[in-house]
Amino acid sequence: MTRLPGLAARLLAATAVVVFVGWATAWVVVAAVGPAIFHDHMIQGRASDSGVVHHAEEAFQSASALSLAGALLAALVASVVVSLFLARRVNSSLVAATDAAHRVANGDHSARVPRVGLGREFDELAEAFNTMATDLAEVETIRIRMLGDLAHEMRTPLATLHGYLEAILDGVHDADEETITLLRDQVTRLSRLGEDIALVTTAEEGGLTMHRREVAITDLFATAQAEAQARYRERGVRLERMVSAAAAQAWLDADPDRLAQVLTNLLDNALRHTPAGGRVDLSADRQGSTVVLRVADDGAGIDAKHLQYLFDRFYRVDTARDRAHGGSGIGLAVVGAIVRAHGGKVTATSPGAGRGATFTVTLPVAGAAVGPG
Repeated sequence: MTRLPGLAARLLAATAVVVFVGWATAWVVVAAVGPAIFHDHMIQGRASDSGVVHHAEEAFQSASALSLAGALLAALVASVVVSLFLARRVNSSLVAATDAAHRVANGDHSARVPRVGLGREFDELAEAFNTMATDLAEVETIRIRMLGDLAHEMRTPLATLHGYLEAILDGVHDADEETITLLRDQVTRLSRLGEDIALVTTAEEGGLTMHRREVAITDLFATAQAEAQARYRERGVRLERMVSAAAAQAWLDADPDRLAQVLTNLLDNALRHTPAGGRVDLSADRQGSTVVLRVADDGAGIDAKHLQYLFDRFYRVDTARDRAHGGSGIGLAVVGAIVRAHGGKVTATSPGAGRGATFTVTLPVAGAAVGPG
């Protein structure tokens, strides 16, 4: 395959062509126009000696040719020098960008393209490339962490299943009701993990199946509280429900099962991080054309640096909200995926560690009517 010349060589060749065309054009114009103008001036000056006029015209043509040739030669040399300088700068910038692209393609996401000051377009290209490399580095970090967390989440129940099954096969342990229940719980844990991962992936790809209908806020809250009340009572945590009059009249165009999962995950998350004697508030209010749902606890709290990552898959903070509290790190990702699929948004706020946290879900209102109570 024939190798094409580099950009520097092509820029230099293009500059040489431009200079040559300019030189030829200037030469033709001067040769065609200059002598005629000079002759007219000599006639207007009433030069009567034809020999003097002829000699003057030859002198003019010779001087013009020499001056023009010298000027064009100097312009050619200057143009070549400047073109070489610019071509080398452009070429070095493109070589740096190409080298950085190869490094990123080979997995080195620390590669960056320097700003070379060749104009706004080059600087924007460098900035776009560097932003892309930073984003790819973050994606790779998340991918590695996600795979490690997924392996951990699967390892624990699988180890439990393997250990008990080996003990039963060896006759060391009986397959009594308690053991069967424990094994079933581990299988359920694995199944739920797989379902949650599939749900988040499907939602992020825009393929989440929704069975929408008009849903009353009061119905959603009553169901969520009834479903979570036993777990809260067992842990000694108080669960309070508050719905404003405006929110009680609001209806959502939503999938009630999906939103029930959102509330269940948020309430379970709050319960895991609220000590006995603590309190969790489930509240709703109307703000214009939206309904704002909040789950607020007075438990462990969250450091501000972790808030923006809470809805990433398998993300855990390194203090209060970690594996020790039993979370898989995907429940909040499920919440985020479902809320976004409903055209809403979810955020988390906290005054800091040990001062509780509030999760806020904002959803568009489908209409207003008197709620069922």
